Amino acid sequence: MSSPRVPSAVYVLAAGIFAMVTSEFAVAGLMPQLAAGLGVDVARIGYLITVFAVAMAVGGPVLTLALLRIRPKAALMVVFAVFLAGNVLAALATTYSVLVVARVISGVASQAFFGIAISLCGQLVDERVRGRAIGVAMNGLMLGTLLGLPLATFAGGHYGWRAAFWTITLLTVLAALLTQFQVRDPGQAERREADFSVFRRPKLLLALVSSTLIIGATFSAFSFFTPILTEVSGFSPDTVPVLLLGYGAATVVGNSIVGRLADRHTVPALVAGTLLNAVFLTGFALFTDLPAAALAFMLAIGLAGVTMNPAMAVRVQRAGNTSPLVNTVHSSFITLGVMIGSFAGACLIEPYGLRAPIVLGAAMAVAAVVTILPAFGRRAAQPAVEVCCASTAG
Repeated sequence: MSSPRVPSAVYVLAAGIFAMVTSEFAVAGLMPQLAAGLGVDVARIGYLITVFAVAMAVGGPVLTLALLRIRPKAALMVVFAVFLAGNVLAALATTYSVLVVARVISGVASQAFFGIAISLCGQLVDERVRGRAIGVAMNGLMLGTLLGLPLATFAGGHYGWRAAFWTITLLTVLAALLTQFQVRDPGQAERREADFSVFRRPKLLLALVSSTLIIGATFSAFSFFTPILTEVSGFSPDTVPVLLLGYGAATVVGNSIVGRLADRHTVPALVAGTLLNAVFLTGFALFTDLPAAALAFMLAIGLAGVTMNPAMAVRVQRAGNTSPLVNTVHSSFITLGVMIGSFAGACLIEPYGLRAPIVLGAAMAVAAVVTILPAFGRRAAQPAVEVCCASTAG
């Protein structure tokens, strides 16, 4: 019996995620232009990244909660409208304060979109290919890392920083039109009571903690790849963008592999991938000063780090349900991992040097494995019940 296919609607949802991620990373590639255009220093522009992340983590679930009583596709279109408003406001901003407001609006909408889109993936496909479908959708995230940042940087560098936000606006409009005409609405709005009650499940809370640690482990190193590669490994600054492009390509490959494994081997894939990431991070920390070895370990981190997303999402949906709020809260825990990894890593650099964030990442990956291991027992004891609950909860 052949495996069910992933519908084209899932690829459309990936296009929406691509637009969101391109907006998320845009500021990182436009710092000099934004600083000059708004008359502030680069450090203040850097705060815009933090503002966006906090808006995602806190505001995303709030917006999702407000949209629970409308059908999923309609909720997506509302989120598109909010996100579009944020990017247009950013493109028209004449002061730093206005840009802060614009980034808050975009951040809130971006997180809500992730949650609703991943939830919709679970509802549009057969249970047997849910992980693969989430992997396809999450390729929008990987391609945003690979292509979205260079696209925004190119547009901003050649035509001014406002052009980058207008480009993202165009991408958003195209994704919204595709969603309107290509994505069907699978069912009714979620029940608010079911969404709240599910968060009392210990196995869901443990899955959320695991996701925070898995992503935090990778971002504690990823956040500082550029200074590590130039100041410790000895690569020239001109070479680093090419190396990061290779890292992005590795994440696309790894995400596709994990998406294939996430349905039938969810927990083993998480344990194996996270253990490998711990090994790769350790190797990166030990051999950072050897250019060839540093490059090899960096690419390996790309294969086994953020690429755990499909398996993480399937585990969370099986531990909770496929509702938009569960998936948005999961995305918020992932964002929390990004914030913890990058902030804690930054705090360690001054006293211990640029290798310290990598060591922190390895330790977080080991801690993540510890939080995943209890799922093996439940998986062996009640596999059928787990799948049933994933299909009917909420």
